[in-house]
Amino acid sequence: MRVMFVHQNFPAQFGHIARHLVAKHGDECIFVSHKAGKDEPGLRRIKYRIPGKPPDNAHFAARLFETTVWHSQGVYDTLKKHADLRPDLIVGHSGFGSTLYLREIYDCPILNYFEYFYRPHESDSDYRPDFPAGDLNPLRTPVRNALLLLDLENCDRGYSPTRWQQARMPAAYRDKVAVAFDGIDPDLWKPLDPADPAPGKVGNWEVPADCKLVTYATRGMESMRGFDVFLGFAHRLSKRRPDVHFAIAGQDRICYGGDKKFTGDKSFKEYLFSLGHIDASRFHFLGLLPPPDLAKLFAITDLHVYLTIPFVLSWGLFNALSCEAVVLASDTPPVREIVFPGETGLLCPFFDEVGFVEQAERVLDDPAAFKPLGRAGRELMRRLYSYDVCLPRLVELYRSTAAAGTSARVRLPWFNPPADAI
Repeated sequence: MRVMFVHQNFPAQFGHIARHLVAKHGDECIFVSHKAGKDEPGLRRIKYRIPGKPPDNAHFAARLFETTVWHSQGVYDTLKKHADLRPDLIVGHSGFGSTLYLREIYDCPILNYFEYFYRPHESDSDYRPDFPAGDLNPLRTPVRNALLLLDLENCDRGYSPTRWQQARMPAAYRDKVAVAFDGIDPDLWKPLDPADPAPGKVGNWEVPADCKLVTYATRGMESMRGFDVFLGFAHRLSKRRPDVHFAIAGQDRICYGGDKKFTGDKSFKEYLFSLGHIDASRFHFLGLLPPPDLAKLFAITDLHVYLTIPFVLSWGLFNALSCEAVVLASDTPPVREIVFPGETGLLCPFFDEVGFVEQAERVLDDPAAFKPLGRAGRELMRRLYSYDVCLPRLVELYRSTAAAGTSARVRLPWFNPPADAI
């Protein structure tokens, strides 16, 4: 089977499945991307150029739509020169719109990956009244969804990684979208071997001896991932417990949302520390850690804190659970799909800093009592979200979609995990 992946980045969400198809099934994988990445054996790459951009006076609601159309045009212009490739299946990340014009070149099924359908109210847009999106934001949301709707209409099938994400798709198209998670590597994201001493060093950081360790990991430090709530909770906890240290993995950047409207020329981290009420002496910022170092951090933590508004879950949450970390997470709808209070972790309302402190102290006072939560979290990851489970399901989804051809526009019900799978 020849699979063509289309994404602005390389390899993005599709790296795991592409490597698996090449190594285990002898399939051919072609990546069409705009941004550069490291070359990988067996993955052919085609880079496209964006031929234009929105004018400076473009309507604010239409800028993303027009940018995406220019990306789609770039993909089309580039692949028109490769019409002889004849893929059996095209897999694209929807929202970027990059597969939109490819039916004009290739006669094969299109399978789109649907991450998130935006809503103007009772969603990520207005979940945080302390960081208001503005009166005009509801006008932007329908246009932001325009490319997603075009992809839902244009694709033969789609898939979303979690039930919560799939349920956000419009009802008219939901049956086209299967639930199929990307998968995590349980041999990388694993607890420490009991025979090995806990590492005294993670990355370049020497872990203080005999400290209680609370961790937080993020791609970017921002309000959507509750970085300010974490700092507020951690500050309260540090005042109560001199034995606790906080290790933060991730970059000081804003990936989502409009935090820059509130921080001026500062990063979100700089803005929060400039408010002057946080003692930074026990906060250790480790930067973007390589996966083995991040796995060590998750494996040695006494408590891992994960916060998100209702939005796409971070892979870091799945990875932390796979490392048997005891997880204390925000009680928001996407999190509830994998963190079950008292079973696979602990939940607390997003804004309840005092509640986070109280639950954290219970864990830090008796870490051994909460270890079963970590073990149950890893078992859940192994049973439903590991490579061994997810990659064969994706292979079957890809193969069945390719085999059905362009008449494949029906959901395969057996791809959706039953509601009582947990």
